[in-house]
Amino acid sequence: MSALGSKWKPVIVMVINTRKLRFGEIAARITAISRKVLTDQLREMEADHLLTRQEFREIPPRVEYCLTEKGLALLPILSLLEEWESEFDNKPEDKEKDVTS
Repeated sequence: MSALGSKWKPVIVMVINTRKLRFGEIAARITAISRKVLTDQLREMEADHLLTRQEFREIPPRVEYCLTEKGLALLPILSLLEEWESEFDNKPEDKEKDVTS
């Protein structure tokens, strides 16, 4: 579970999904994260073997990120969590109901 130990890593996994994305593309899709935090999270995820970072020796330099087999294995789990959230997050709960009665 430590591989997903931050609030951003599951989001990053879902954003990358089965695509190859450049840093700027990931940053554009997750506007609430700072570039520094995104960089740190991507480095940690690479160290945890959740994604690969491919550098292209071009001018200007280009880097692409894609999920590894280990990262791809998280997609069905995270999809189930999204379904669970959409099912239960949108339903108003009976907050005024007294559970002791």
